[in-house]
Amino acid sequence: MMKTTFKFLLLIIILQACKDEPDPCPLCFTPPDNFYFEIVDKATGENLFRNGTYQPNDIKIINLADGGKEPFVFLDENDVDLIQTYPIGGMTETVSYSFNIGGLYMFTLYVVAERVNENCCSYTRYHEIRILNSDFQYNPNTNIYTILVAQ
Repeated sequence: MMKTTFKFLLLIIILQACKDEPDPCPLCFTPPDNFYFEIVDKATGENLFRNGTYQPNDIKIINLADGGKEPFVFLDENDVDLIQTYPIGGMTETVSYSFNIGGLYMFTLYVVAERVNENCCSYTRYHEIRILNSDFQYNPNTNIYTILVAQ
């Protein structure tokens, strides 16, 4: 009985000692990015949702790999009218999404993302981000792609 008690106490002491040591590699996680798109008239710069040309319920994002619809959020608060994708790059992946509004093709988003673990941290490294078949402007400060539509 004494040996069992001693072994149990020794185990508790060892576990407690391990617990008190600082973790040499605390885990950190940086989530992948959402992508934001503003759809504007190329000539006037006017947001085409704000002026009523397009309606949010007419947006369809199609995954070109499998033909499925991709989820998105339409942000329409504080004078902002943006399409927000769900995060891309939660795993290593290549995506190609077709953005359509009211049955009209707008552009294709092509992303090559790699999920990386370095120095105890997990994050997404984007090897390629392309907007195909549309003129656009990108603002790195806001992470917004402004898609320029000729009317």
